[in-house]
Amino acid sequence: MTNEELNTAVYEKLYAEQDAFRNQLLAMSPEEILSHAYEYVQREDLLLSLECNDLTDRQCRALLDSPTPLADVFAAWENRETDHMEQIWATLESHANKLLRENLAQHREER
Repeated sequence: MTNEELNTAVYEKLYAEQDAFRNQLLAMSPEEILSHAYEYVQREDLLLSLECNDLTDRQCRALLDSPTPLADVFAAWENRETDHMEQIWATLESHANKLLRENLAQHREER
């Protein structure tokens, strides 16, 4: 198999795993679905990353050998330290400051 074919096979395997997960969610109550919303979205992002990047042949084969590569990668992601919350906070602060500047400019124009 070429590298492109291997990457396609990995994507298809992870996509099928996500589709099965989605079907499980749809059989749950709304409350149960909400409790898995973060996992669903993160798994979707993992799939999206495969659309934009390529793995090596060896990486592809390792994932293809796993019975649940998407669940495994999500578990690894969940245990990883990131600056996600800091970025969220910085965005919130930045937007609040933008609104303050706009309000200040509007009040100056009204005078």
